Amino acid sequence: MKLTREQALAYVKPYLKPERYEHTVRVADTAIELASRFGVDKSQAELAAALHDYAKYMPTNLMERWIKQDRRLPKDLLHYHHELWHGPVGALMLEQELGLEDEAVLSAITYHTTGKKHMSPLDKVVFLADYIEPGRNFPGVDEVREIAETNLEQACALALKNTIVFLISKERTVYPDTFHAYNDLI
Repeated sequence: MKLTREQALAYVKPYLKPERYEHTVRVADTAIELASRFGVDKSQAELAAALHDYAKYMPTNLMERWIKQDRRLPKDLLHYHHELWHGPVGALMLEQELGLEDEAVLSAITYHTTGKKHMSPLDKVVFLADYIEPGRNFPGVDEVREIAETNLEQACALALKNTIVFLISKERTVYPDTFHAYNDLI
């Protein structure tokens, strides 16, 4: 199914809080900029970014059921914070509900929070757009934005490093895909 930006945003809007919807619009805008800068398909980047947080506020028990029932989802997700679930579960929900078939877009949605080893350029663009969109304001984001002007891989590596350091400082678990993504990029 081919969705326009407007259709994708209209689809996710009822499922998002107003501030999360505005974040989503900014992520889509940032993804287009990054895609243009780094030679990635802009329509795929825009679509993945517009849909990336679709399942963000889905009930935890619903997402848990998806993880338990769908053989494509790693069961180890259940041992990590539920904040990580919305990407992979959302991608499957969009595949089923919207008939979204673009594997590259589905992958970018799936890994927009954790990253993974061997991320595609589209995966990196959506991951980074979510991290650096203009509404984000936390230690280290400006340095990542600066690097993102010229180097997609280095910007993603620093974003992953910052995420790992933050989680460790809060004594929270780090999903293995995040370590694998970081190691792969450095």
